[in-house]
Amino acid sequence: MRPKLRAKRDAFLDRIGTRPLIMGVLNVTPDSFSDGGRFAAADAALAHAREMAAAGCDIVDVGAESTRPGATPVTEAEEFARLEPILTVLADVDAPLSVDTSKAAVAARAAALGAVMINDVWGLQHDARMAETVAEAETAVVVMHNRTEKDERLDIIADVRRFFDRSLALAARAGVLPGRIILDPGIGFGKTSRQNRDCITRLSELRDYGRPILVGASRKRFLGSLTGDGSEGTLVGTVTVSLAAIAAGASIVRVHDVSEHVTALKVFQVLTSSRSR
Repeated sequence: MRPKLRAKRDAFLDRIGTRPLIMGVLNVTPDSFSDGGRFAAADAALAHAREMAAAGCDIVDVGAESTRPGATPVTEAEEFARLEPILTVLADVDAPLSVDTSKAAVAARAAALGAVMINDVWGLQHDARMAETVAEAETAVVVMHNRTEKDERLDIIADVRRFFDRSLALAARAGVLPGRIILDPGIGFGKTSRQNRDCITRLSELRDYGRPILVGASRKRFLGSLTGDGSEGTLVGTVTVSLAAIAAGASIVRVHDVSEHVTALKVFQVLTSSRSR
């Protein structure tokens, strides 16, 4: 990894734990569930990344393949064809870059173009080369829990722990440094509404891993099930769940609406720091 990128990576990792951090979502796909197609053009993606950085996001997460339920998979070549022009123009954005991919070859090429973190929604378990790729590229990595099918009988936290144990074993064998690993319980991925709620309310049960926890609940469908009014698309639902996740132990929230979360977290910090004095 180039010295400038290493400095960006380390600065981001060093901020974890000093305050809640915000990962801003930049989808460059035509079919993402909330903003498909809006930022597929390089100039639109650059403008939005700069806007999020100026608003205070700590890292920009770029995704070129939709991971929503029912999305059509794309080939490695197509995913990188979407990513390459975007990463090229984002090189001068102040915030560090993460790339949301489960393909090792895409991750390697993204790292070469400036990504300092790989956000893998299959937690190093989809592509056998991913753990080695992350180790070789020296990027940080988000290990997210996922399932191919929902199973309402599961104790979801127990399942998350089994998954993380496998992923962390893969990372260790490949030589990924523990200090570069972030865990994500995978809100909205292969879980019932109740299990999504459990992943937030029982987040403290994952603290013993000693790794930072990222929660991405932004605009997810299960938010509507909390009230029964289909409010998953509303900002207030996302902000509320993000604050609940931070209160339960999350270090990072992955969101579409950066400026609103920056403001909410500032207020949250003032209130919680006053309570602790």
